[in-house]
Amino acid sequence: MTSTTHQPSGRPAPDQAAEVAPPGADPQAKAHLQRYLQSAREALLWKLEGLSEYDLRRPLTPTGTNLLGLVKHVAGTEAGYLGDVFGRPFPQELPWMAEDAEDNADMWATPEESREEIEDLYRRVWRHSDATVDALALGAPGRVPWWHPERREVTLEQILVHMIAETHRHAGHADIVRELVDGSVGMRQGNENLPSTEASWWQTHYDRVEAAAKEADQG
Repeated sequence: MTSTTHQPSGRPAPDQAAEVAPPGADPQAKAHLQRYLQSAREALLWKLEGLSEYDLRRPLTPTGTNLLGLVKHVAGTEAGYLGDVFGRPFPQELPWMAEDAEDNADMWATPEESREEIEDLYRRVWRHSDATVDALALGAPGRVPWWHPERREVTLEQILVHMIAETHRHAGHADIVRELVDGSVGMRQGNENLPSTEASWWQTHYDRVEAAAKEADQG
């Protein structure tokens, strides 16, 4: 797994629109989008609970995917999309998101970067992002300079949808990585969204899926 393109700094602030919904717009549309984004944020952080420093950081795929790195990456990505894009830069410099940063610097935590530091950073990014969303209308214009020129001009609504997709995608990665670490599974805290928690049921299911794969392969 590789990170997205590094985000250039020093972006000009676009004109911003006040929080005025256009005629016929769903007055709850923004709240719905915010709820889906917050659900993904919380699910991602939940996957870190109860793990040692090693298990939080160790790579579980050939491309180095790890839990704390996923959080670090999403924090930096959200700071750009719901901050810089709308002329409201996050107040803390994130060197791993700079244009000249080492490839994949945002996808792993150095020994000097503590779990608490990265979790706190992500929560502060939430608050900064939420302030942007609260201040602007869904149709407020923004500009994503690292996108293709034909797509750079965006609205807050587009970027909220983008960040929902981005965050849920990486929360899904975290689902799999956490299961590889210690077998823990579940959609979010308080809602596993799974048919059974019995190990015997899952072993039977696994064996059935494996047998089907072998049968299909044999034609």
